[in-house]
Amino acid sequence: MNGRNTPDEENMSLDGDQLKTFFIGHLDKIYFAKLHLITRLPELLEQAHFSDLKAAILQTIDHVEKEISRMEMIYTILDSNYSDYKSKGLSGLVEDAFAAIQEHGRDKELRDLAILFYLQNIESVEMASFQILQIAAVKLKNKQVVSLLKENYEEAKADRTLFLLIASKYITAQP
Repeated sequence: MNGRNTPDEENMSLDGDQLKTFFIGHLDKIYFAKLHLITRLPELLEQAHFSDLKAAILQTIDHVEKEISRMEMIYTILDSNYSDYKSKGLSGLVEDAFAAIQEHGRDKELRDLAILFYLQNIESVEMASFQILQIAAVKLKNKQVVSLLKENYEEAKADRTLFLLIASKYITAQP
């Protein structure tokens, strides 16, 4: 491989229906991951010890509710419905977070760092998903969908940054 695109890669083209099918299928994945996350975040809130982490989880709950609402608007704009998608991807990360919490049991510092670790990772995956969907939405020629996805991306990015800052604060404050 010389790093150059092959002629097939340079001329890749998807028709609008193919791209819309791809877009909706992947929107379904992130949508259902968000639905799963919103049901589990209150449980993480109960497990959290650090007040900064509790505040960040509350903010994330608010953001996730808004993101879900925006994704529902996207389905409406595109005259589509979500399918009942079952994925272990992001939902699996959420469940891994709960396993890590149980692993650390009574050690509140390690338990909170485990929560931060997984929430930061989940937000990173969501950011990547929203970025790809934004690119696809540009090709679908829908500025409103692009804008809604950009708002979701920005909230995921803000949450990820907040979780990273909190983790840094508590790791560096440890003796």
